[in-house]
Order: sequence, then structure tokens, then C-alpha cells
Amino acid sequence: MSPSETRAIVTLSLLAAFVDGDKHERERAEIKRIAEGLSQADGVHLPTLYQDVLMKRVSLADVGAALTSAESRQLGYEMAVCVCDADGAQSEAERMFLADVRTSLGLDAATAAQFSEQAEAIASAPLPTTAAVAVPVAAAAVGAGAVAAATPAVDSAEIDKTILNASILNGALELLPETLSTMAIIPLQMKLVYGIGKAHGYELDSGHVKDFLATVGVGLTSQYLEQAGRKLLGGLLGKVGGGLLRGLGNQAVSSGMSFATTYALGHVAKRYYAGGRTLSTQMLKEAYASVTKEGQGLQSRYLPAIQEKARTLNPSQILAMVRK
Repeated sequence: MSPSETRAIVTLSLLAAFVDGDKHERERAEIKRIAEGLSQADGVHLPTLYQDVLMKRVSLADVGAALTSAESRQLGYEMAVCVCDADGAQSEAERMFLADVRTSLGLDAATAAQFSEQAEAIASAPLPTTAAVAVPVAAAAVGAGAVAAATPAVDSAEIDKTILNASILNGALELLPETLSTMAIIPLQMKLVYGIGKAHGYELDSGHVKDFLATVGVGLTSQYLEQAGRKLLGGLLGKVGGGLLRGLGNQAVSSGMSFATTYALGHVAKRYYAGGRTLSTQMLKEAYASVTKEGQGLQSRYLPAIQEKARTLNPSQILAMVRK
């Protein structure tokens, strides 16, 4: 894509992020941080685009005029849908916005609706205990029924293995070019936290898991924007010549963020639930920041495993992967 098309897609994504006007201040701050952190690549200056969106200096008409190819218009729409769905089901404002995007970009209604349904299914997937994320526990603790049930004996080494496998999987998803691959990372992280809490005797729902992520500093919309933004600016996101680009050699695109954030979420969740949920908000934030750095340091060590996993992933099975 040309720099103007890339700028237009980033602009459309930012418009989608703020369309419902209901973003928490910490989420807004994260989006600003991401714009500044990715500041400039391929002629795209994100801080300027961020300000243009907040000050309403850009419109859908501007975006539509810049997206001249069918591929860029489809990719722009897909990213807008994923941004709207990243934190859960679409609001009425987001549904209206996406309808306007579809019309403005002249997209086929049936194709657009199918993609939107797939994205919403990923975003709203429930959190059941399954073999994919279940954390093994050791033999039941000796003691009275209620206490033993609330505090099961957990196999710490197996939890560590589960966290590492989840980190490798999400690192692999970060290397795939499909927008839905990127979107699946957040639900899989939520399932990991859910499984760890469950293993320690806590019955969690999606609201609690989202609160946990927000407490440690992971914004759902901002995380998707950062993951997809890195892939887009690096030329990894989208389709090339009608075929899917599996740019496994283009490591400059990816900082291993998904590996590191998944690794950190898993280990901080393990610490939190094993300790009876007594860590303060500040302690959780500090622990997450520290373990994220540790995960970033480990990413190169596990890069061959991440690349091999990426080669075996079938994008058509992503929804099933999130649901199982």
C-alpha cells in the first residue's frame, strides 16, 4: 500500500476507537502512548493523526478518498470492525459507524456483514474451562470440603508450561497477516487468566477478567490497535497478490509484544490468585511491567518455536480456537 493508504487506514482505526465516546480515560491515554511510541513509519506520523481525529479534522469522506484500491478499502473496514469489537460486542454508535464506513467505502454488504459477524463471535466468545486453557492441578488438598475446594493444590510447573504455550501461540498469531488473527489474541489472553483463576479456586466471568487486564494496564482497544498497527506499518497486515502473506522473516514488524504481554499476564495472574487476590493495584501494575520486560527478553529465545507455530496455524480455525 501507499503511505497515503496506510495513513487512511490508521486514521479510520482511530476514528473507530473513539466513535462511541465512552472510552475510559486510561484507554485514551494508552492510545495516545501507542501513537507516540509508533510515532513514524513509512511516512505515517501517528501523533498527528491522533490529534486530527480528536479535533475532528478528518472525516470518513477523507478516508474514502485516500483508499483507492479494493484491498485497502477491505482492510480498512476489517480493522475498523476489529477495533470496535476489541472490548466486546458493538455498541449502537459503533454499529452505525461501521454501516457508514461500509457505505462510504462502497463495500459489498454481504461480505462486510460476514466479516463483522466473525469478529463479533470472536469478541463475545464465552470463557469455559477447556483443555485448551485449563491449568492442571495436583492431588486435592487434604482438609474440609469447602476449604479444599476453594484452595486446590496447583501444579506450579504445569501452570508455567501453560503460560509459555499460550505466549508462543499468541506470538505466532501476531505473525499472521489476517486481521482476525490479531483480534484472537485478546480473547485467548482472557482465557488464560480465567484458567489460572479457576485452577486456584476462583469462579470468574468475562467482566472480572477484563477488570484484571485493565488493572494491570492492558486496554483491550489500545492493545488491538498497537498489535495491528505494528503489523500494518510493517507491511505484514493484509493480502498481497490475492495470496496471504506469511511474513515470518519480517521480525522488524513485531516486537514480540503478544508473546511478552501474554507471558506477563499469565505470571501476574498466577501470583495474584495464588496469593488470595491480595496484591494492590499498584503492585499489580509494577509486577506486570516487570514481567513484560522479562517476556520481551525471552522472546528471541522462543522465536523459532513461535515461527514454527505460525506455520502450522490455519486462519480458518481461529474462531474455533477461541471458542474451544
